[in-house]
Amino acid sequence: MQPLTQLSPDELLFRDTVRDFARNEIAPLVRQMDEQQAFEPKLLKKLHALGLMGIQVPEAYGGAAGTLFEAVLAVEEISAVDPAVGVLVDVQNTLVISALMRWASEAQKRTYLPQLAETMTGAYALSEAASGSDAFALQCRATQQANGDYILQGSKLWITNAVEANLFLVFATINAELGYKGITCFLIEKGTPGFTLGRKEDKLGIRASSTCELLFNSCLVSGSAVLGEVGKGYKIAIETLNEGRIGIGAQLVGLAQGAFRHAARYARERQQFGRPLAEFQAMQFQLARMAMEVEAARLLVYNAARLKDAGAEYLKEAAMAKLFSSEVAERTASLAVEVFGGAGFVKDYPVEKLYRDAKIGKIYEGTSFMQLATIAKLTIPNA
Repeated sequence: MQPLTQLSPDELLFRDTVRDFARNEIAPLVRQMDEQQAFEPKLLKKLHALGLMGIQVPEAYGGAAGTLFEAVLAVEEISAVDPAVGVLVDVQNTLVISALMRWASEAQKRTYLPQLAETMTGAYALSEAASGSDAFALQCRATQQANGDYILQGSKLWITNAVEANLFLVFATINAELGYKGITCFLIEKGTPGFTLGRKEDKLGIRASSTCELLFNSCLVSGSAVLGEVGKGYKIAIETLNEGRIGIGAQLVGLAQGAFRHAARYARERQQFGRPLAEFQAMQFQLARMAMEVEAARLLVYNAARLKDAGAEYLKEAAMAKLFSSEVAERTASLAVEVFGGAGFVKDYPVEKLYRDAKIGKIYEGTSFMQLATIAKLTIPNA
C-alpha cells in the first residue's frame, strides 16, 4: 500500500516549486507584511503568475487543472514560511473556486474562473456578528424586486481577503421564516453600489491577511448573480466549508513544520555548557515529539484530501484533520518558542510570529468544539 505522504513525480515537482517560491519570494516579505498588516501587491501578482490562485480551475477556463491535494501541498509549503499568505491561497482555492466549480452556471464560470486564475482574488462572506458557529443565523437580508434583482441590507464580519478581493461570495437570507432554507449565495464584485468595506480588524496573528467587515446598504444585485439556486445557499456553505477545513488543516501543518524547522536548526546552532542544545537528550526528545506530531497531522490532512479527490466520503476525516492539526500547530509553535528561550519571545526570530499565527486555527472555519461535534456524530452511534 502506498504511504499517504508518498508523492507522485508530478506532485513532488509541484511541491518543490512552491517550496522554492515560498522561501525565495515570500520569506523576505514576512516581517514587513506582519508589521504593516498589509499584503504586498507584487506578491499577489506573483501568486497568480505561478498558477497558485487557480489550482483546481480547468484548463478550459485558464487554470492549472490540478487537484485538491495539490492545493493542500501549496497551502502547506506557503504556510511553512507565512501562514498569512497560506490562508489567502487557501480561501481562494478551497472555498471560492471550489464553490464556483460546483455551483456556478456556465456563464458565471466563463466570467469569473479565468479572472480568478489570472488576476482576481476572491473572498467568502458567511460570518456575521450573531452567526459564528451558528453559521445560518444570518441577519443580512436580500429582498427580491419585481424585475428579479435583489437589494441587500446588512453586514458581514471577519471576512478573510476582504482588502485584496475583487469578488465576494455573500450569503444572505431571502426569507427568514424558512430558516436555513431561505439562505442564498450571491456573487458580488467590489465596487458594486451600496457595498463598502467596513473596519479592518487589528489581529493577534496572520496580520498580513486582511480581515474586514462588509457593509451592504441598499446594495442592488442582479438576479443573475445568484450562485446555484435560490434558497440553496446553505448547501453551498456546508459543502465548501467541509472542503475548506482540509485546506486550513494544511495551513496549520505547514505552520507546525515551519516552527519545527526553525527550532531544530536553532537547537543545532545554539551552544550551552560547551555543546549544541541538540546534543542534550531532553532537547532531542522534545524535537522528536514535535516531528512525530507534525507527521501525524500531515497524514490526517493528506488522507482527507485524497478521499475528497477520489469522490469518497471525507467529512469525518476533514474534521479530524482540522482539529488535530490546529492542536499540533499551537503546541509545536509554543515549544519552538521555548527552544529559542528568550530569543523566541522577541520579533527578531520567526517563531514568535508563528506562535501568534497558530491560535486562529482553533477558531476559524469551524471551532474545535464544532469539529468534535462532527466527529462524535459520525463515529458514536446515536450521538
